[in-house]
Amino acid sequence: MKNPWVIIAVLTVVLFGGAILLSQGGSSKNNEGVQRLEHVTGNPDSSIVLEEFADLQCPACASFAPVVDEVLSQFGDAIRYEYKQFPLPMHQYALQAGVAAEAAAQQGKFFEFTHVVFQNQDTWAKSRVPGSFFEQYATDLGMDVEQFKRQSQSTELRDYVKEQMAEGRDRGVAGTPTFYLNGQLMEYSTVEEFLTQIAAAVGGTGTSTASGVEFGVQ
Repeated sequence: MKNPWVIIAVLTVVLFGGAILLSQGGSSKNNEGVQRLEHVTGNPDSSIVLEEFADLQCPACASFAPVVDEVLSQFGDAIRYEYKQFPLPMHQYALQAGVAAEAAAQQGKFFEFTHVVFQNQDTWAKSRVPGSFFEQYATDLGMDVEQFKRQSQSTELRDYVKEQMAEGRDRGVAGTPTFYLNGQLMEYSTVEEFLTQIAAAVGGTGTSTASGVEFGVQ
């Protein structure tokens, strides 16, 4: 009679190995076709560059989003705007939201998706299953939802979000939103100061109609 412990050991190895193969297979499928894309709008060829490091679960980022929209409305032809991800550890779903945004980017919907996510932040951020909201947003934006769901689990895209975070840390980002104008950290205490600095960079003037903007790390 064969030693039962040998049989158990063999079965354990087989099952464990099978689980690893299944996991690797799923991970490979989730990473299939994904690209590490820059998130650029405005005038991509402009030498005037506005960079934002933001967290999709950050209330301050959500309240500042209309100001960014205003900047692009006033100066979009003159500046290159780059969005970079910086999900803060204090926000439970920030990384998940960031990866979902990268999945949306694979279908050319990054800015449309982040716009909806910021608008509905109070809803999904309080949910236990924010992914279901992200999938609904993807549906509403006309995406291939099955592709979106799969790529939202991509380890490649998760690593890309973490790389953007690492870039931010290396450049001194400690909170969100943080802006750099032509490589220089922007310091301001009001929306008007923020717009004035950008207007000066493009040789124009700008005033804000946005209200209720909160500053600071949140």
